[in-house]
Amino acid sequence: MRSLRVILMVIAVSQLVLGVLFLAAPTLVRNIFQFETAEPGWTDWLMVMMGGRFLGFAYGMYLAARDPSRHVAWINAMIVVQAVDWIATVIHLATGDVRLTQVPTTVVMPVVAVVVLMWLHPGRTTADTFARDR
Repeated sequence: MRSLRVILMVIAVSQLVLGVLFLAAPTLVRNIFQFETAEPGWTDWLMVMMGGRFLGFAYGMYLAARDPSRHVAWINAMIVVQAVDWIATVIHLATGDVRLTQVPTTVVMPVVAVVVLMWLHPGRTTADTFARDR
């Protein structure tokens, strides 16, 4: 359970950093990701919307890190979000909408997050513990 708590805190901190960046400096984020500025107004709006999502998940992962068994729904939500992020990244890479140089971590990290969270998932570890005790 300790490993899961550490992983959840790492995810919480990364979500917090992204949330603050996307909220406070959307133009900087757009430059980091090498996005072109076709519509600066709506792209900054979208970045701020993403910032809110990141902050929400930072909070959820913080709660889950404190008591994973009690906050399984947050863990499940992060698994789904990471899976969607990865699928969207692969599709947009395949269509040429984004380049690998723009999204290198998004090709790998969602897969790592999903695998680790599923491996250490409280439901899985509780079921394994229950089976061993019988």
